[in-house]
Amino acid sequence: MSATAYEPSDRLHLWWLEDPRTPRLIGTLHLIRTTRGVSLQYADDWLDSGFPLSEDLPLIGQEFLPATPETAVGAVDDARPDRWGERLIRFIDKPPRLSLLEYLYFAGDDRFGALGVSTSAEGYAPRRLGPLPMLADAARMHELVQKVLDGDRVGDEDRRLLSPGVTLGGARPKGLLDLDGEQWVVKFAAGDAVDAPLVEHAAMTLARKAGIRTAATKPIPVAGGHAVAIKRFDRKKGGKRVHSLTAHVALRAANERYGYPELAQLLRRRGVTAADRNVGDMRELFRRMVFNILIDNTDDHEKNHAVLVDDRQQYELSPAYDVLPAGQALGFQQMRVGLQEADSTLANALSMAELFALDDGEARAAVRRVARAVAGWRKHFAECGVTRRDIEYLAEQIDRPFLEDQRDELAA
Repeated sequence: MSATAYEPSDRLHLWWLEDPRTPRLIGTLHLIRTTRGVSLQYADDWLDSGFPLSEDLPLIGQEFLPATPETAVGAVDDARPDRWGERLIRFIDKPPRLSLLEYLYFAGDDRFGALGVSTSAEGYAPRRLGPLPMLADAARMHELVQKVLDGDRVGDEDRRLLSPGVTLGGARPKGLLDLDGEQWVVKFAAGDAVDAPLVEHAAMTLARKAGIRTAATKPIPVAGGHAVAIKRFDRKKGGKRVHSLTAHVALRAANERYGYPELAQLLRRRGVTAADRNVGDMRELFRRMVFNILIDNTDDHEKNHAVLVDDRQQYELSPAYDVLPAGQALGFQQMRVGLQEADSTLANALSMAELFALDDGEARAAVRRVARAVAGWRKHFAECGVTRRDIEYLAEQIDRPFLEDQRDELAA
């Protein structure tokens, strides 16, 4: 359905798309005009045989209202587009109304997780964009991104190349690619001081040396630099989808602060208990926190962490994504680290290690492992093709005494 054919309504419908061949109606979405938010009321059939989408949406027959203005309730908030997606909808689709309900609808069928938004309760009727672009389309996608950034018109024939529903990575320009039958998010540069997509690939592969599971990445050469493709972790082979929650939604639903220790405790309580997988995830989350501190990734906010929800409603820490130096030298993270709140220090990270299922010796060993990996970042980035100029630029933050002294002390 095009923007011109779309008729604004204060009601849309939420569908379950674990297997898109057999969608199930979850319930009705309503626009709450006083708060500009979106509510959810479960359908009777979902109440009988469904499950709570998030902890703040229990299976009861009431209308759930968003707790804060301009948000969608519970897990539905993760179905909305990010800032780049909203920009595409405003610039390209130009719907007759721009409420959160329109953003949810125009995000399309390829949004994060396993939820879908439809104009009908009788059958799944989403906004569809057509077949996903292939690797050969990456150069054209890059050109179109520049058109959007410059405020130039994008023709109707090119709209399918820009996907507004992809939610990983915030405001950075992005789209979707079909690579060998699997979906990958592709992210482009946007006036960065360095070749940020290639730096992201280098940082993500460096994180693996620190014992961190990351989403697979592939650098893609484009005019003037690179794009980076990131394999989606919310999709399975055969087209099935994985119910996923950002830490923003999962912690808010649990009425917890946005913090690493709080996310670790959520994994302890709701994580996969088989073979102590939840304990392993808690310990890995600690390594991710330390890596973000040492690589100067101070854009590690709660939407840049996620959990995957299995059939038993247990949480598994998703692969890491959107991990790269922020280049801001803030000295604090976006989530709470420890007793000294968000301060970017290893002492702060160690201060609440027990909440990550680590004793002091285990925590220091984990810090040492990460610090040793980060100590070799220059060589690793160069091997990934990052230019000397970009490495020297990044070194002003990553190797400044505030971080380098901490790293060297514990890497020995």
